[in-house]
Amino acid sequence: MALMGDKAILLESGRFADPPVDERVPAVPDSAATCEDTNADLAIDPTAGMPAAQASEDEARHRRAAEAGSAESMSVLGALLLRRGDLDGAEPLLRAATSAGDRAGANNLGVLLHQRGYADEAAGWWRIAAVAGSAAAAHALGRHYRECGDEPSAEYWLRQSAESGHALGAYALADLLEHRSDVGSERWFRAAADQGHREAAYRLARVLDRRAHDAADRDLMGAELGDREAPGAGGVRADGVRRGAAAEGGALPDGEADRDATAEAEQWYRQAAARGHRRAALYLGTLLEERGEAKEAGRWYLTAAKDGEARAACSLGFLLRDAGDTDSAAIWWRRAAQKGDGNAANALGALHADRGEPQTAERWYRAALDAGDVNGAYNLGLLCAEQARTPQAEQWYRRAAYAGHREAANALAVLLLQRSDAAGAEPWFSKAAEAGSVDAAFNLGILHASRDDDRTALQWYERAAAAGHTDAALQVAIALLRDGNEQDAERHLRCAAGGGSAEAAFRLGALLERRQRPEEGDGGTTECEEWYERAAEQGHRRAQVRCGMIAAFRGDNAEAARWYRIAAEAGSRNGAFNLGLLLAREGSEPEAALWWTRAASAGHGRAALRLALLAARRGELAEAQHWCSRAVEKGPPEVAERAARLRDALQQELTA
Repeated sequence: MALMGDKAILLESGRFADPPVDERVPAVPDSAATCEDTNADLAIDPTAGMPAAQASEDEARHRRAAEAGSAESMSVLGALLLRRGDLDGAEPLLRAATSAGDRAGANNLGVLLHQRGYADEAAGWWRIAAVAGSAAAAHALGRHYRECGDEPSAEYWLRQSAESGHALGAYALADLLEHRSDVGSERWFRAAADQGHREAAYRLARVLDRRAHDAADRDLMGAELGDREAPGAGGVRADGVRRGAAAEGGALPDGEADRDATAEAEQWYRQAAARGHRRAALYLGTLLEERGEAKEAGRWYLTAAKDGEARAACSLGFLLRDAGDTDSAAIWWRRAAQKGDGNAANALGALHADRGEPQTAERWYRAALDAGDVNGAYNLGLLCAEQARTPQAEQWYRRAAYAGHREAANALAVLLLQRSDAAGAEPWFSKAAEAGSVDAAFNLGILHASRDDDRTALQWYERAAAAGHTDAALQVAIALLRDGNEQDAERHLRCAAGGGSAEAAFRLGALLERRQRPEEGDGGTTECEEWYERAAEQGHRRAQVRCGMIAAFRGDNAEAARWYRIAAEAGSRNGAFNLGLLLAREGSEPEAALWWTRAASAGHGRAALRLALLAARRGELAEAQHWCSRAVEKGPPEVAERAARLRDALQQELTA
């Protein structure tokens, strides 16, 4: 295609006037379009937002002016036609405007030629406009060179665009620098994000988020190294300190760098998500969920899921499931699974398996496997094993195990042991142990225990425990308790509990309580209580309930209520039920009912029966029947039997 006009004359004519400074950096869309009008360097439609009649009148005015020879109107009219896809109508106008020295016309002519497939000729006109000061043309030229593989030239022109305040240029430069792992990318992502570029805001948030997580991982690794250097340490994670802080004149408070990066990442996620970026909404939801703000997290998951983000739909499903709304969870999991999310397909399979629908569960597990999620094969193995389809279970376990699924390797080994194939099980136990799924000595201990070689099994358990592995020490204790060896079990429980295991502290307290039960009214503290309290203070809910029961046994209702409340607020239904009993005895029946409701809603049969009795006394027979049904469903047997009798009586009363 022949070029119109002499490029040298265009550059020397001085007619490529700069746009007004305040028009160079308007808010921009996230697209990579570089079409521009004569009044600004960015992709702005002069008729955007106008009523149809006014836009038509404005276009007619520019057409008349263009016919009269106005280069500016030719450029504007050419840009309008270019945006509409009328390349044949736009080209002569843009060439005429370019010949008259219109910089925006030269840039837009480059856009048009690029759309026609004349990339090299387009680059020539972009270069003319870029040299004359067009940031949009410099951006387009930089992108052209990057597509051609000429990264040095691409960086040069993108930097020219970015330094001129062009948001798209700043974003493209940041993307190029990030590709090279250049730390300078963050600066330009930030520059574009500050101008409202949503993809830049998202990418900047990802940079900051990864930095915060990397810092947390380094801190955790440091804490673990510290534990190795000081045996017996509790293994509590240390907060991070920003690297190089000493060189800046002093250390920052612990964790400040992590918190700052996370807070700033959240800010940019919010900005991008508010502008409709679905992945930003997904990650914002994830951040909020990790922080425990499930309600707001759910709102952002919903926003992203409605925009088609499968992972958000999957995460929303888990939030709904955790809230007890499995029907809604299934809807969102299905949407995600249909878009190829293996995790959602597995969740659907598990849901249908729990509902006693194995055929539907199998279909979803297969969908997960087809999506590349090896958990699908493992879950198919579990499903077949539950149905006593042992050959099929072994087949699926092997498929997952060969793909590196550690739990599948363990399950396969257990399956082989169950059919007395110890020789076949041992390599899989070893493979799983080496992969770190479960402690290697523990797995080999299981193998020897399956051979009735308890002595060798215990040696493997103790070898792991002697290496200082807290969980291994706990497993040793459990095995010994199972064999009735309380003395050695106590020793290992003390090691594990001293190493910071709340479960070990609780089990040690239970073991000691069987030997030295607290006396009613005794004000002293037994050793079992000390271990219960240690576990309870670490958040162990069963230990918290036991602390409350011991305090109530001694008549310290205030202390009992404190522990019950802590356990109940942490989600313990037994804690909520016991707190309700305590409040009812003290005359606070309305508050007791609130805690029983929480316990019953979580599946506590006794709490449901209490609520049924309360409702019956108030004459609310329908509600009483509801709670009776709940108690019958949740049990235990004696509660279910009593609730069934009460329900029958209420039914007779209602139908009388």
